[in-house]
Amino acid sequence: MHIDDLLFKEDWAVIESLLPEGWQEKCKELKAYQLKRAFDGPGSLLRTLLIHCAQGHSYRVTAALAEEGEIATLSDVALTKRLRLGSDWLRWLSNGVAQRWFPRQDPRDCAANLCVKVADATTVQEPGSKGTSWRIHYSLELSSLHCNEITITGKERGESFKNFTVEEGDLWIGDRGYGKPAGIDHVISGGGDVLVRIGWNSLKLCDEQGQNFDLLKQLRLLGLHEVGDWRVFIAHGKDLIAGRICAVRKSVAAANRERKRILKENSKKGRQTNPKTLEAAGYTIVFTTLDQSIPAETVLTIYRARWQIELTFKRLKSLLGLGHLHNQNSESAKAWLYGKLLAACLIEALAVVAERFFPWGYPLGEKTAFMEKHLEGDRPHVPILPTGHNAVEQSPLTA
Repeated sequence: MHIDDLLFKEDWAVIESLLPEGWQEKCKELKAYQLKRAFDGPGSLLRTLLIHCAQGHSYRVTAALAEEGEIATLSDVALTKRLRLGSDWLRWLSNGVAQRWFPRQDPRDCAANLCVKVADATTVQEPGSKGTSWRIHYSLELSSLHCNEITITGKERGESFKNFTVEEGDLWIGDRGYGKPAGIDHVISGGGDVLVRIGWNSLKLCDEQGQNFDLLKQLRLLGLHEVGDWRVFIAHGKDLIAGRICAVRKSVAAANRERKRILKENSKKGRQTNPKTLEAAGYTIVFTTLDQSIPAETVLTIYRARWQIELTFKRLKSLLGLGHLHNQNSESAKAWLYGKLLAACLIEALAVVAERFFPWGYPLGEKTAFMEKHLEGDRPHVPILPTGHNAVEQSPLTA
């Protein structure tokens, strides 16, 4: 056998070692391996799907490469059927790799005994579409910048914390789209806390006496460099959710930049701009359920880290081509997106393995407590994807 063939097989064995336990059985359980004539097992099927999804090749080129590499023999039409059947399996693999290689941080190791998670969504359009076709809901853990959870939905399902699994000790960060009572209640019910950016009228706020809380009136009292901190409640059905409003006045340049953006956007859409919206644009305002033991300055500083998930989407789209769908079939498009996300998770997992040096090139056996403490250490891993930086990237408070 040629040396290149040996390397090819060894490389794929490394990829298989990164997959979650039971991945072959799950392939059959989720009915991804129904049409078996072209493949000798789930491994060959996955390799073929990754050629198409990760490398972005057309169905025809993928089929040709699979045959040339003696992986599978099938037509481009047959490949489309396999891709559609593999959607649920690729989703299971993506989240399985994330759970195996990027385990949840122990809240005791995090600041203020919290496991900080950032949630956001990005949209992907099908060819010829003028609007949103698919929405990718993505969360990452701030301490490691690793992917935490992935879900792909249609355009009818909006941004919400309800799209994610909440665990006790979590602190969920989100932008304005996540400042909704139902999503906030979902996090609190799961034992977590929230930190979300809001507008001047995003939430119906009241004070401890049940009276309407005039947010703009309070904001006007803030001077430059002063941080406001007010205890408030928001209504969710018949219940009240206790929290805090933390806010800071922006610099003149930052405020003018935001007002210019608002005016330009509303002009393009033919909408009138509310003067109160322009006034509120001079402040950064967040709502949080964190208690008073965490100062407002710290709350606002934590929120700045939300920008990391924007960088994640930028890298996924620029490096892996996540934003460019090749077809309009809904099942094929969904499977293709999960294939892209699986490739991203595998790249991160490879980076995790690579920093744990093995002279023989791969890990042996199961991880033990001794290995974790004495061989692997407790140094936080900074992945290639979603970020390749050694520290949280700095961004303006207004980002």
